[in-house]
Amino acid sequence: MKALFIGGTGTISMAISRRLLEQGHTLYLINRGSRNGQLAESAEKGGGKLVEIRADIGDEADVARKLEGLTFDVVADFIAFVTPQLERDYRLFKGRTGQFIYISSASAYQKPLSDYRVSEGTPLANPYWEYSRNKIAGEEYLMKLYREEGFPVTIVRPSHTYDERSVPAGVHGDMGSYAVVKRIREGKPVIIQGDGTSLWTLTFNTDFAKGFVGLMGNIHAIGEAVQITSDESVTWNQIYESIAAALGVKLHAVHVASEFLDQCSRYDYAGGLLGDKSNTVVFDNRKLKRLVPDFTATVRADQGIRIAVEYILSHPECQQEDPEFDAWCDKVIEALEAAKNAILAGR
Repeated sequence: MKALFIGGTGTISMAISRRLLEQGHTLYLINRGSRNGQLAESAEKGGGKLVEIRADIGDEADVARKLEGLTFDVVADFIAFVTPQLERDYRLFKGRTGQFIYISSASAYQKPLSDYRVSEGTPLANPYWEYSRNKIAGEEYLMKLYREEGFPVTIVRPSHTYDERSVPAGVHGDMGSYAVVKRIREGKPVIIQGDGTSLWTLTFNTDFAKGFVGLMGNIHAIGEAVQITSDESVTWNQIYESIAAALGVKLHAVHVASEFLDQCSRYDYAGGLLGDKSNTVVFDNRKLKRLVPDFTATVRADQGIRIAVEYILSHPECQQEDPEFDAWCDKVIEALEAAKNAILAGR
């Protein structure tokens, strides 16, 4: 298979790139090359071929020159967030690929959900998050091209996919989830949205890669939208308890309403919580398993979290401090404690 990825070295796509190269395929990457060196071992291991196209995908004329004369079995764009970027992709790859894969998002499914069981037939509508609405618009644009012109589109909807560089967290700041790990490790109270009992689905990126590669070059996936997630459902309390267990410490959880968190912070908790993580979701992956019969997610949530914690603690570059978020957590927790004490004093 001859594939081209726009991006190709992010949280989701790095595992896919590795899997393709280990299976002996040819992979072209359009990116700035900052993490491409990590793929050399995979290419050597499986006999795959890695071809780097150093370019800014936003410079369409330059990319068009560098792609002149090339065609591909599959093209996937991992960094398209708005419709104009997909319009550019269409101009670049119309008639030059047997399949174009767009990475959308499971956050595009309706919020609030009418049924916690989510399938590809669940309506798309998210009034809380512009990111999700942009993904919906991208899907609609591409499916129109498929219906009217036969543009060979496959839409993939990931849910919460993570890798070894970051633990999953519902409430975090701009610098990612290490600040949450640090608070747990230091015995500080940690904020969990809601009462922590809503069900969530975590998918380790190596599991996601199995499903994604199975859809590549798959004639039955053309014109289809397919979600790729684990079948395991865990509560947010279990997720945070797993982080604490991997650290070997006790968890001190403080449960706070998602609406309150959104109203008293500058972070995008309307989108990230109300439009996503505060909702119970259980994914029905039967469609994926029909298209990719051997797909099975094998990394349990507690196992993936332990892998991430161990990696983060041994790699200082993953330990990004976030004093602003840390201070905000303390302020929220102190305010809730003060409100409780004031109410009790007034009995």
